[in-house]
Amino acid sequence: MFRPVARSVRRGGQAARRQLVVAVGGPARTRVVLLMACVLALASADTATVGAAATELIKSLHINNFDIGLLVSVTSLVAAVFSLPFGVLADRARRTWVLGFALLTWGAAMFWSAFASSFSELLLTRVCLGAVTAAAGPIVASLTGDWFPAAERGRIYGYILTGELLGAGVGFAFTGDIAALSWRLSFVILAIPALLLAWLIIRLPEPARGGQGALVPEPGVPSGATLQPAEPLQPVDDPAQDETVPLRAGKPPPGNGHAADSGPAAPDAQRLARERGIEPDLDLADRATSKMGLFGAIKYVMAVRTNVALIISSACGYYFLTGVQTFGVEFTKGEYHVAQAVANLLLLVVGVGAVGGVLAAGPISDALLRRGHLNARINVPAVGATLTVLLFIPALITHSAVTALPYIVFAAAALSAQNPPIDAARLDIMPPWLWGRAEGVRTFLRTAAQALAPILFGAVSEFIFGGGVSGLRWTFVVMMLPLAGCAVFLYGARRLYPRDVATAAEAASRVPPQPSAS
Repeated sequence: MFRPVARSVRRGGQAARRQLVVAVGGPARTRVVLLMACVLALASADTATVGAAATELIKSLHINNFDIGLLVSVTSLVAAVFSLPFGVLADRARRTWVLGFALLTWGAAMFWSAFASSFSELLLTRVCLGAVTAAAGPIVASLTGDWFPAAERGRIYGYILTGELLGAGVGFAFTGDIAALSWRLSFVILAIPALLLAWLIIRLPEPARGGQGALVPEPGVPSGATLQPAEPLQPVDDPAQDETVPLRAGKPPPGNGHAADSGPAAPDAQRLARERGIEPDLDLADRATSKMGLFGAIKYVMAVRTNVALIISSACGYYFLTGVQTFGVEFTKGEYHVAQAVANLLLLVVGVGAVGGVLAAGPISDALLRRGHLNARINVPAVGATLTVLLFIPALITHSAVTALPYIVFAAAALSAQNPPIDAARLDIMPPWLWGRAEGVRTFLRTAAQALAPILFGAVSEFIFGGGVSGLRWTFVVMMLPLAGCAVFLYGARRLYPRDVATAAEAASRVPPQPSAS
């Protein structure tokens, strides 16, 4: 009986893997994408698990909504503080080793969480988790910029960010159901894959800085972007980088820090800006030296006006999303009078919509860019932000799960669709040697917003609207205001982005990317 089922599952998994290899452009690229996606999946699974286990934590530790929010917020606040030093490490150190060590520490902290005997001890474990969670954002962004050509980063980011959403789905559905039996076991289950992932990440070779060894689709493997065939990677002239990347890579860049020019079919934003004669900000380009310190880098990052707009927009979106992740299960159970398993299943359906939005938005923005729409990576998320607000309004005023579900599914798709183009756009407007620190600054501000979300959602629902399901409903309504802020700042970024792209291209043409250090 079980043998045919197991055989069918194995065949389905093999078919899915073959499709992914074709979509991404070869086994080497697929391995990198899957590992980066798994890193983000672990962090989001942890946050979602706390939300899914909220009812059991409240009963076991005798706490309330405010305390649940505090558990998530503490992790995010500590992560915000540590994101800046990890941003420096992403630009200066061997990134695969730093990320692998962080994952090892993360797994150990998760085991500690599972055996916490009180709320105070559990809160302390969240502090440790936050310190190592901060590594993910800057290092994943820096590695993605160096591993994949600029013209297809929106699509690649779509695959990587799918891991973040799938991790949340695992937290809600799988570990959430386990949490109904034992919240301690749900934390143990998350700790085990963290240790395995750390070993796999540490074994990855370090890519050359500045996109000099960008992975392009392997010969004979079709991909979503038309790129030149890969050529064997030449050894990196860097004594600190003691091994050549044993992956297929493109030719060294012609001077802008990106992968080799891929022809008219796949232009990147910086090349379009140069071809159209968009004037860069020369004063800002003069400041973009490769040897600037942390505070100089922070000043530069915050001087790029498009980056500020994208950071604020991203922070608003993640603020709302974190609140939903933390209290979504509790609200669904109370509002629609369903069991824990049904509530998790409904949110899993919503997650499917979010995955669809992520996978669609990246290729759409890349396709528009290939057709010469320079603002594609800003316009696509701006439309998505507008649709998110419009779709969430009817979802919150209905009391029927059947009526609300379609609105929420499409709203989740529109909300998640903003992230791949925005993440790709941030790499477009920064010189390669600042990718890690720029992402560190962005992670600091975004994580601070995420840290505020659970505690503010919990406090507003408990102390202003009287707690319970009614309090959560009105809290979600009020929190639509920062969600609307996403659209406002994205539309404002449309006029700033072209010049900032041209400035980054000018800065990159002056200063060659610095080699990595181990």
